[in-house]
Amino acid sequence: MTEKQPYTVISEHDGYEVRLYPAHILAQVEADGSFFEAGNQGFRPLIRYISSSNISMTAPVIQAPGESKKYTVSFVMPAGATSVPAPRDATVRTTDVPEQRVAARRFSGGSNEEKYQQNADALLAALMRDCVAPQGAVYFARYDPPWKPGFLKRNEALVVVR
Repeated sequence: MTEKQPYTVISEHDGYEVRLYPAHILAQVEADGSFFEAGNQGFRPLIRYISSSNISMTAPVIQAPGESKKYTVSFVMPAGATSVPAPRDATVRTTDVPEQRVAARRFSGGSNEEKYQQNADALLAALMRDCVAPQGAVYFARYDPPWKPGFLKRNEALVVVR
């Protein structure tokens, strides 16, 4: 079974929960194209990196909007990793992420940009309603392989909060 990124639920609200994620490491790549294309394009160099470095696959795969038709696609390194091998591929970078509070809205379905955007909008509206200030853009997490039926897939819209 694939390891899932650990977190602690701090509070539950109508339409989202607030989580505390411990410090962790991401392997990341910038990818061009549509939401769906960028996710596929970013996956390839990341899977090569973890395979060649003997790092276990974890969930979720994270996708964050970037500048003008670009996305940052990230793999979360296994829990407790304090360092990872330097990537040989210049398109892959590793990033240390400090402990952070994140608002998360969970939903099911396939990798449909419209569905992700609807959930991002709903998350931001719920935060606004509750006077919770987001920090940065909403990003997305996919927990399941592409062959899993959409209605069983776990996806999330997330944003760092104060």
